[in-house]
Amino acid sequence: MKHAVRCLAAAAVLSLASFAASAQEAESPYSWNVTAVSDYVFRGVSQTDEDPTLQAGFTYTSPVGLYAGVWGSGVDFGPGDPSTEVDFLIGYGFDVTDNVNFDVLFNRYTYPGASELNYNELITTTTFAEQYKLTVAYTNDLSGSDTKSWYYAVGGEWALPQEFTLAANVGRTSLETDFGKDYTDFNIGVSRQFGLFNLGLGFHGTDGAGRDNNGYLADNRVVFTVGVGK
Repeated sequence: MKHAVRCLAAAAVLSLASFAASAQEAESPYSWNVTAVSDYVFRGVSQTDEDPTLQAGFTYTSPVGLYAGVWGSGVDFGPGDPSTEVDFLIGYGFDVTDNVNFDVLFNRYTYPGASELNYNELITTTTFAEQYKLTVAYTNDLSGSDTKSWYYAVGGEWALPQEFTLAANVGRTSLETDFGKDYTDFNIGVSRQFGLFNLGLGFHGTDGAGRDNNGYLADNRVVFTVGVGK
């Protein structure tokens, strides 16, 4: 269903929010990243018709935990526009306790040339012991469709030998009945930092309901990423 795919477009914002939150500990208040991906996958669904694309982001984080940024990626929802996604974000992260951090993010998804798809999403991320994350997101206008949607996810990161990192995430998208089926997505991957560069290899997929909504775009897939950032 192409319509469902369009309304599920926009991704990596969650990882960008985490990147911005970690920037609070960096020497510079500015952070940036440029990444090549073999497929842009958002909540288990390809946003580039299974093709590779480039992504880039820039974030400023204030000393008090407020941050703002912009992130962009190529997309392919079929013939015509849009061919790009540009997200504008503003958020605030703070430590609740020594072991708990809370982050609230407002994200504006925009699609140049197809403004009817633009929408807002409020995303909260609670991090426990610096490695376990609980995410809750809500929009009342999914891709300009007046559709309400919730997203819930749990994930974590673990250090591996030879400076590799293992990350895993399971999420659940809740949609209004006449729009599509509620579905589950998952991903697991390994990555390694080499100075400013990061290499990653991940496996993404959805359950049967996700494939019913989005067809082959929600099939299981391996995604390779090469990024540079600071």
